[in-house]
Amino acid sequence: MKFLNIIFTLFGVVTVIFFLFQVLPGDPARMMLDQNENKEQLKVIKEKYGFNEPILKQYLYYLNDLSVISLHSKNQKKITFFSKNKYSALELIEFKYSFLVLKLPYLRESYQRRGVKVSTIISNTFPNTIVLAVSAILIATIIGLFFGIISALYKETFIDNFIQLLSTFGMSMPSFLSSIIFAWIFGFLLADYTNLNMTGSLFELDDFGNEYRLVLKNLILPSVVLGIRPIAVISMMMRNSLIETLNKNYVITAYSKGLSKTKVILNHCIKNSLNPVITALSGWFASLLAGSVFVEYIFGWNGLGREIVNSLNLLDVPVIIGSVIVISFSFIMINIFVDYIYKILDPRIT
Repeated sequence: MKFLNIIFTLFGVVTVIFFLFQVLPGDPARMMLDQNENKEQLKVIKEKYGFNEPILKQYLYYLNDLSVISLHSKNQKKITFFSKNKYSALELIEFKYSFLVLKLPYLRESYQRRGVKVSTIISNTFPNTIVLAVSAILIATIIGLFFGIISALYKETFIDNFIQLLSTFGMSMPSFLSSIIFAWIFGFLLADYTNLNMTGSLFELDDFGNEYRLVLKNLILPSVVLGIRPIAVISMMMRNSLIETLNKNYVITAYSKGLSKTKVILNHCIKNSLNPVITALSGWFASLLAGSVFVEYIFGWNGLGREIVNSLNLLDVPVIIGSVIVISFSFIMINIFVDYIYKILDPRIT
């Protein structure tokens, strides 16, 4: 059942994003040729990429490329999108004019970078986005849980009110504005003290331009900025959940048995307060993968978000659709993983 849900969800995402870009202004063929366009070249490009075909036919060709089991034409000259020379495939059934084959999903090639596969572009950038998202969610989890626990233990005091004020402020701060402020303050004004850069990626060329080197300090500012809003959500959810748990009967019973407050909180309350927090974490982690666009672009982080912005500017549709598919698939897999975490924390969940 979960497998079918994955298929239908991805099918919906592909359908919406594909037809959305068909109605947007701009001609990909003209953008590919830039200033060198002429009628003959435009005709060749449109025939090669199928721009001259009806939209529905282009859509079916794209689904054929994405499908694990797909059709390939025996006559490669007539049907470009059914050609077997795009990727390796295992032949399953041979028909009169085509083959049914087993293959990996094919995301096609970039319109702007001739001969470069979308899968190659994503594999070069998506790991950086994952590193950024994981770092941000770790920072948010540690700080958010700490603030939430402190806020619950000191409910309705100055400390609680101050933490809630910070959380509200963090939730209301847009990521692009936080990025600009943090980059300016810590990467420019205080650069002599922080030794941080305003922009930079995880790997950068050395001073001689010979090889890429790991620059971990470039991860600090974007991960902190990306984690600000999750910190606020986790803090508030942990506070509310822990306050509710502290009033449960089994907690009162644990106190009556003479257990210390520290043991009751650590052994009974925190674990049973984590379910709503984990729900928030799963949603926010998936959101960080998709929502890192502005943060990556402002900090010059070589991730999938920055690649999406550049592709939107160039109307590089295959890269955009491929990126959205990867992010959507990641979102689905994260939710499935969270379901298993629920079962570990609460065996009553089936």
